[in-house]
Amino acid sequence: MVSEESPLLVVTAHEAIYNRFEPHQKRWIVFLVSFVGLLTAFVQTTFVPSIPQIAKDLDLTHAVVSLIYSLSLLANAVGALVWATYSSFYGRRLMYLWGVPFVCVASCGVALSTSFHGLLFWRFVQSFGCAGGTSLGVGVIGDIYKLGERGTIIGAFYAVTLFGEAVAPFLGGAATQYWSWRNLHYCLGAWGVLEILLIYLSFPETSHPGTLGINKVTRRRWIHITWVNPLRSLWLLRSPNLLAVMSASSLVLISNYVLLIPMAYTIGIRYGITNEAIIGACFLPSGLGSFTGSLVAGRLSDIVVRRRREKRRGVWYPEDRLRATWIGGLIMAPLSVGASGLITTYIGGPIGFGLDILCLYANGVGVDSVLSPISSYNVDVVHSRSAEATAAYVASRWLIISAVTAFIIPSIQHIGVARTDIIAAVLALIGQGIIFLTIRYGDRMRASVDVGFSTMENN
Repeated sequence: MVSEESPLLVVTAHEAIYNRFEPHQKRWIVFLVSFVGLLTAFVQTTFVPSIPQIAKDLDLTHAVVSLIYSLSLLANAVGALVWATYSSFYGRRLMYLWGVPFVCVASCGVALSTSFHGLLFWRFVQSFGCAGGTSLGVGVIGDIYKLGERGTIIGAFYAVTLFGEAVAPFLGGAATQYWSWRNLHYCLGAWGVLEILLIYLSFPETSHPGTLGINKVTRRRWIHITWVNPLRSLWLLRSPNLLAVMSASSLVLISNYVLLIPMAYTIGIRYGITNEAIIGACFLPSGLGSFTGSLVAGRLSDIVVRRRREKRRGVWYPEDRLRATWIGGLIMAPLSVGASGLITTYIGGPIGFGLDILCLYANGVGVDSVLSPISSYNVDVVHSRSAEATAAYVASRWLIISAVTAFIIPSIQHIGVARTDIIAAVLALIGQGIIFLTIRYGDRMRASVDVGFSTMENN
């Protein structure tokens, strides 16, 4: 178990594991996992601006199509657990090769859908297939980068995927307006085929030698299929530390979804925007803010970890990384969502629209200034099960978000935009309060329930 008395890391056989790949190989591996993460972002976010047109084409209400989106978040949660758990047994490479084909087939299924039930099924499968993009990507980075480096790389990984979240809604809206949302999903399927080829030809297994479950099976068949309980990753959340940062990130992330999900019904209606491409373009500031926040917070968290260790003369305290969340979680995220609600309600015209765009950017910076350090923290504290810890974190967060998003539009309809956004701001502040308590009492929380925490020697 990790404690404040952990000794300074020295050069060991474990540290030598991180030198298995040359720097240029590491960069290529990060590019590949980021490319998969980018596909995940496109699958998730190109759907939102096309909701009105899908509802029209399939003769559904907007609320029903929004429900399909919420259920796709549930599929993300289930898929993240499955792919991460099995990656600890079979390896990262094989899970990519198993998961991406689901995206290819299901994207074609979504494009061919002519009914609510067909769209619901294929959208669920599509989201399930790409759900490993985040947990596997973070796990791979944890496999090949050391403690003092991985925060920056994880931040860059999230920045690339979040760049996709910035661009994808605009492209999704443009495709819906000027081309076809069905053709867009055919393109996602083709992208998946390209991913499969790149991974098959050039992606090595990154798991540390001897750590995979399949390596410990003495009698193996040519095709060896083993049942691994995908829910076992969730058992990691019995740790107060991991449960706390998951809850905190969910509460902060709600502020982002409160702004983005009802975009067509808040900013769109308030400022008379009906063009799906323009509504999609309104997602760009949030995504660019997320890109900025993730890059800056990732590097900042590494700097904080190194400086706090130096201040303690080499003693490592894992919760130091969470100190990089303060500005984003305490100021930018809650202030931006609360201000956006008031601006949308009381300020019209170009001035109101411009201020709302500024709030979207600030919210993106603030939210991902919290999420990026938390993702690195999860890898730090349970490094041997980094993909599973990330999956438990992501899956639980998606479960919470999927439940909340189903109530966002009804809440706006019943109590208005301003009150809904202010509630989200309060929740974000509560989330940052949970992070403060984790920083303050992290060592005691880890001592209360040990889930196999990492030490300096094995991190």
